[in-house]
Amino acid sequence: MFFFVVGLEVRQEFAHGALRDTSRARLAVIAGVASVALPALVYVLVVGAAGAEGIEGWGAVVGTDTAFMLGALAIVGPRLSGQLRVFLLTLTVVDDFLAVSIIGIFYSEEIRIVPLLVALACLLALWLLGRSRQWSAAPYVLIVLGLWLATLSSGVHASLAGMIAGLLIPAYPTRRHKVVAARQLFRDFWQSPSASSARAVGRGLSRGVSVNERLHEYLRLPTALLAVPIFALANAGVDLRGGLLVDSLGSPVTWGVVAGLVLGKLLGIGLATLLAVRLGAGRLPEGVGMGSVFGGAALSGIGFTVSLLIIGLAFGTTSDLGRQATLGVFVAMVLACVLGWAIFKVAARRWGEETADLPMTLEPPVDPEVDHIRGPEDAQLTLVEFVDFECPFCAHATGSWEDLHERFGDDLRYVVRHLPHHPHGPIAARAAEAAANQGMFWPWLDFVFTRQHALERDNLVDYAVELGLDVETFTEDLDSAEVAKRVERDAASAADSGAHATPTFFVEGCRLLGSYDARTLTAMLESSRRGTRTQEIPA
Repeated sequence: MFFFVVGLEVRQEFAHGALRDTSRARLAVIAGVASVALPALVYVLVVGAAGAEGIEGWGAVVGTDTAFMLGALAIVGPRLSGQLRVFLLTLTVVDDFLAVSIIGIFYSEEIRIVPLLVALACLLALWLLGRSRQWSAAPYVLIVLGLWLATLSSGVHASLAGMIAGLLIPAYPTRRHKVVAARQLFRDFWQSPSASSARAVGRGLSRGVSVNERLHEYLRLPTALLAVPIFALANAGVDLRGGLLVDSLGSPVTWGVVAGLVLGKLLGIGLATLLAVRLGAGRLPEGVGMGSVFGGAALSGIGFTVSLLIIGLAFGTTSDLGRQATLGVFVAMVLACVLGWAIFKVAARRWGEETADLPMTLEPPVDPEVDHIRGPEDAQLTLVEFVDFECPFCAHATGSWEDLHERFGDDLRYVVRHLPHHPHGPIAARAAEAAANQGMFWPWLDFVFTRQHALERDNLVDYAVELGLDVETFTEDLDSAEVAKRVERDAASAADSGAHATPTFFVEGCRLLGSYDARTLTAMLESSRRGTRTQEIPA
């Protein structure tokens, strides 16, 4: 189950995660390959130089335990480390895929042809199911179960099948028209509640989110709370009696595991990333420095789950070599955490890398002389939204203003800044500023957000006519350098504030993470309220 969930995460990263950025994906692949190759090489050199047995355990140092690594990052890493977390998660996706492939190729039992052919047929069925755009999760689950049973019988380790199956489960960004269709179905249920309309709502909601995301959501907690801990408890027991501790401290296998995980991961990820960035082969996420990369590389030396799995396959957990290698995994875990903590401290002190994330504070602050403000300029609460007039989610998120105004009244001022990133976004933003020059920004915003399907130049001029604007002045301003500079100011503000997508909200100058529905915005505004209300607002 663990590797199936990892495969789901890989597919999600390609669909709408960090791997969509070609430069970052390339850097992740380079770092991921190095994080597998160099640790294995270090292990082979340490064990081979001693002329000792146990060379077949090289696979124990190739994988990183993603859950433990991210947990350690939260404890010893920078105060804000969201972008570093994304980078490490992306490269461990590559790391895990290679580790699982190594398990399937080098640590599988005798291969049986007929079950293997059945497993391949299941993989083909998964691919065809995805191509048919099947939205229901049940057929995928049934085929994955068949695939797992067939792979177990074939002699190939089931982890490889789990990873590939996860990669074949469809993932795609949420589409606005699916959300709108689900809302209509819910409206039908609201007007005429029945079992059939309730089922229709459930199906509509499922269609709005990819099968991959739904399965990941269902399996993530059971995997983290049950599958991984049970596996760890079953494989982590090390009996130190009988002189094992003394024997392990003198064992090349123990030190091969320690050196491979601690030094191999640190140098593999750190140096490969540094060279790739210097040579222009990839770029780091914004806000992440090389000191933070080396700190994260050190934490990647936490092999635990994957390492214990391969040790069991290579040596058996009860053999002397198996117990020595397992002890090496635990020693490496402690050393990796201490080393990562030390590197993060040095990076913060010497290079100023106190965070490894996008900015969270609005820059520059709201200026009533420049910004577009709806509500009193001196209101107690401030909500800022970065919008793109072609963004299908902005039109509906911006519509939350009515709910928020009803709740907060004159206690709230609402500010809009531009972040054009859709094809017609730039010209639509300039048109809004041209309308603003005639005191019509807010009527223009409300009007155009209902006509997102038509944002060509001629359409925008027609809208100016319908709103009663001076068309000649409007067209001159639309092409003016002053208006273009005004839009560029907002785009620069978005970059300085960590806003990369629309809609992005700032509550009292702090970037909102996660959901942005009216209920969430209301709760965040209430929690940030300073003092008592400036007026009485009905509940």
